[in-house]
Amino acid sequence: MSKAPHTPPRRNRHPETELVHAGTLRSQFGETSEALFLTQGHVYDSAEQCEKRFLGEDAGFIYARFSNPTVGMFEARMAALEGAEAARATATGMAAVTAALMGLTKAGDHIVAARALFGSCRYVIEELLPRFGVESTLVDGTDLAAWQAAVRPNTTAFFLESPANPTLEVIDIEAVAKIAKSAGAKLVVDNVFATPLWQKPLALGADCVTYSATKHIDGQGRCLGGVILASKEFIENNVHTLLRQTGPAMSPFNAWVLLKGLETLALRVQRQSESAARIADWLATQKKVTRLVFPGRKDHPQAAIIARQMGGPSTLIAAEIEGGKAGAFRFLNALRVFRISNNLGDAKSLAVHPATTTHQRFTPEVRASMGVGEGLVRLSVGLEHPDDLIADLEDALAAV
Repeated sequence: MSKAPHTPPRRNRHPETELVHAGTLRSQFGETSEALFLTQGHVYDSAEQCEKRFLGEDAGFIYARFSNPTVGMFEARMAALEGAEAARATATGMAAVTAALMGLTKAGDHIVAARALFGSCRYVIEELLPRFGVESTLVDGTDLAAWQAAVRPNTTAFFLESPANPTLEVIDIEAVAKIAKSAGAKLVVDNVFATPLWQKPLALGADCVTYSATKHIDGQGRCLGGVILASKEFIENNVHTLLRQTGPAMSPFNAWVLLKGLETLALRVQRQSESAARIADWLATQKKVTRLVFPGRKDHPQAAIIARQMGGPSTLIAAEIEGGKAGAFRFLNALRVFRISNNLGDAKSLAVHPATTTHQRFTPEVRASMGVGEGLVRLSVGLEHPDDLIADLEDALAAV
């Protein structure tokens, strides 16, 4: 268990300040930048102290699979940003999702999840957990009656992404949280697309939030990472022992890189969101774009929910390109500033065709039920000048 202290915000410090300072530990050398502790283990002053560490009676570190000072700083900073009591870092975002759901379930339990999900998340729910006797029901995440109807006596967990990957469907988190609570289930929300700056699921009633830190938190395509945030009770009862015994630990080096990424997160996400909004408005006027979804526009299907639960839009845009797969491929192959990549939240603008990448393993019928059409392209807006990005998209559309 990471023991890096989390000093409560003074005078309700703003997120931008917490992103630079929260959770910082300094060694005896008084370094300015966070120290990188590349060590597997730690030594003890005595056998008695070692015993107390393993009993949880001494607040020191033990072993890198359990805890590390650099990883602990990242966890504390994320907890301060999210407004969570506790956080646990993981090797990847999918490790965070998997650990959160496995920690909540056992053989004979049941999960209800939104059907519009990242492909790997659906794999965990539909294929991995059933191997261990956990049943699941997928619902239209925007239909509250469907969530309620799916509840069974053995339902222990709800799971959703909002906005969803890649369709940018937005779900009423507060309403779903109330249904979960009434059913005695815990709600886990993957908040990657909104980022911790634009949406606070815990404040809306969710029990647990997960992130792929690989995305906006790093934001520069350098390393993998994930994080689980919740109450101390949730982490201790459902996550801590599972992570400790199974070992999906975050690398201290990756934690150090992610700490550096957090320092500029607010600046990057603000700029990327502003550029995405401008680009989305331009794309909405283009005849070869047959459908445009962006959480910052009034024509978004869940615009009223977005206005209520999000403090800003996303850096992602979903655009259906005329001509199906062939049209989408011509569009992607003509891009010069946007690069084809399945990552997102990067400083570089990226584009991907979900039907043949992140969601390729699903049948056309299943993809259609999730809103993933053959012409759908997901755009992740980076830090380039928006005029250059619009010019690049204009040239690409001309090639369709």
